Amino acid sequence: MRRTFGVVLLAGCAASLAAGAALSRRVVDYRIHAVLDPEKKTVGGHETLTWNNDSPDAVGELQFHLYLNAFQNEKSSFMRESGGQLRGDRAAKGSWGWIDLQRLQIEGGPELLPAIRYIHPDDDNADDRTVMAVTLPAPVKPGGAITLDIDFVSQFPKVFARTGYRNDFFLAGQWFPKIGVYEKAGMRYATKGAWNCHQFHANTEFYADYGVYDVEIVAPSEFVIGATGVEQSTSVDTQTRRTTHRFHQEDVHDFAWTASPHFIRVERRFDPARLVTAGEAESTARMLGIARADLALQPVRMILLIQPEHRAQIDRHFRAIENALKWFGLWYGAYPYDTITVVDPPYGAGGAGGMEYPTFITAGTSWWPGPNAGIPEEVIVHEFGHQYWYGMVGSNEFEESWLDEGFNTYSTGKIMDLAYGMRDLPVSLLGVPVGRLFGLPRVDSDIVDRGLYLLYGKHDAVVRNGWQYYSSGSYGVNSYMRPAVLLRTLENHLPPGVMARIMRAWYQRYKFQHPTSRDFARLAAEVSGRDLNWFFDQFVFGTNELNYRVAEVTCDKVETSLGSFVENGKRIEITKKNAERTQTKGLEQYRITVKVVREGESVFPVDVEMLFENGERVRRQWDGVDRWIKLELVKTSAVRTVEIDPGRRILLDSSFADNSWRAWPDPQPFAKWSSNLLFWMQMVLP
Repeated sequence: MRRTFGVVLLAGCAASLAAGAALSRRVVDYRIHAVLDPEKKTVGGHETLTWNNDSPDAVGELQFHLYLNAFQNEKSSFMRESGGQLRGDRAAKGSWGWIDLQRLQIEGGPELLPAIRYIHPDDDNADDRTVMAVTLPAPVKPGGAITLDIDFVSQFPKVFARTGYRNDFFLAGQWFPKIGVYEKAGMRYATKGAWNCHQFHANTEFYADYGVYDVEIVAPSEFVIGATGVEQSTSVDTQTRRTTHRFHQEDVHDFAWTASPHFIRVERRFDPARLVTAGEAESTARMLGIARADLALQPVRMILLIQPEHRAQIDRHFRAIENALKWFGLWYGAYPYDTITVVDPPYGAGGAGGMEYPTFITAGTSWWPGPNAGIPEEVIVHEFGHQYWYGMVGSNEFEESWLDEGFNTYSTGKIMDLAYGMRDLPVSLLGVPVGRLFGLPRVDSDIVDRGLYLLYGKHDAVVRNGWQYYSSGSYGVNSYMRPAVLLRTLENHLPPGVMARIMRAWYQRYKFQHPTSRDFARLAAEVSGRDLNWFFDQFVFGTNELNYRVAEVTCDKVETSLGSFVENGKRIEITKKNAERTQTKGLEQYRITVKVVREGESVFPVDVEMLFENGERVRRQWDGVDRWIKLELVKTSAVRTVEIDPGRRILLDSSFADNSWRAWPDPQPFAKWSSNLLFWMQMVLP
């Protein structure tokens, strides 16, 4: 079996290289043989890792992530920061997880276990063992490579924080020793070559190099297995009643898998010829300014592993996958992999839901029958979106989470609005959407994301190390909702179609690379042809508040001026008495003065629109730089309303309540504030 494994791997790699199919630099090559013990909740593994040094440096030390050690005791940085809970899920008492190394040996060379040491590059926690360093007996030369043989045993905790078990369900995420990223000078923010290998924190996810994964998973034959990549073969041992499943995937930076005897496995084919209409392709090509031929998508095998009790929702899952494959593909570029696997975790394993790995995502199913509740549809679209933002555009989630979560929240919202329309408020009572209970109007993504952004809009800049945000709430808002709001605001500010072209260019230029926030700012300026430094400096790298307010509005009737005047060579005197007698009815004039104030420190160009009693509208543009501006007009009709940012396109404005003024009491504001109050009560209360 070992020999067959190696021969197939080499043949597969040779075929790919011969076909010129490499999409990434392929810095790493993993060959892993993993044996699941369902009773002990462990995986015994043998890993052969080849790391290619594509830097100009001689590298004398390797650094590895041992993520499962975050769960081995209460002293890890993850447990200290999280308090044993994450995203509403709590770690089970007495259930621990870890990775024990049993061998770390250079292939054909010395054993390195005695040379390992645990480091904590992000904090002063000497008890954290999620990063391991090992000094090599000889440096890896520039352009050289090193191959290591690693034996390990991974102990799973009960499902928590993206990994673990629930009875006989297993989600194996971050389950093997995984090498960090060596950043050479000039890569991202590096000024000199160094390892980027952060500890596992409560508010961070992952960062790794691209490469090839070839993984054998041995499990009892009754277990259904799903994993990253394409299943190449299965081999049954009738004596042990175990089956070996072999998966292979190139040009990815991680590998995850799941196992359960209860999964129903359903496979369908994403057929772009059937699912993409000529009108959709034509309108997208026109928006992007490209030929329709450049939008060609490829068929994809869609694999769903769903719980038996959720059988009735199979079609909903597949429709969500199809929408994600179609619109991410049309807008940004075709999904390049052969498969996408969606996992439906069982009841009680919520900590395994809503997570992304290359070609492999986990969802979360609700009993509520309509897609407008957002579950599982929005979860599936969002987690699939990570195939693009983090999966293929490989940003560093530890340091710039908005490039992953924020871009994805923005993209997900656009697809959900397009495919499913207005949705229920994202708050439920006993599983029932609150909006339906109270007859509230449905909302779109702009409303939801902006409402949540306002909770923590000023605590942190968007770009910040994940473990250094003010709180987990600030991390969440500044990673997900606030970036979505700022990207939509930028889209509204630019001419139609420009933002779509920026996003497509971002994917096309930086796929299978590790770009930064500064790269995106430069690309946005390049594609738009505008200086956008003011936007990114304020709203991505800054924390100042953006808020414009209608401060004062006066509307005075212009009286006929009194005094002595010379008209047509004759002097006449206008008194109050003859002014009233000679004034023509219907030709009254009004002097209108409007003062708009910039309350926050941030600056944004704004429109001010005035509506008059006769139906006339006047719009003035203001660069928003000064602290206030006074607009003065003389009109034959009184002013009815004044609006800053009509249409509410500047979603970053921290208060829409002071953006408008009305000349008389209006019952609508009371209804608006009542609904807003109910919304915020439901958002804030547990």
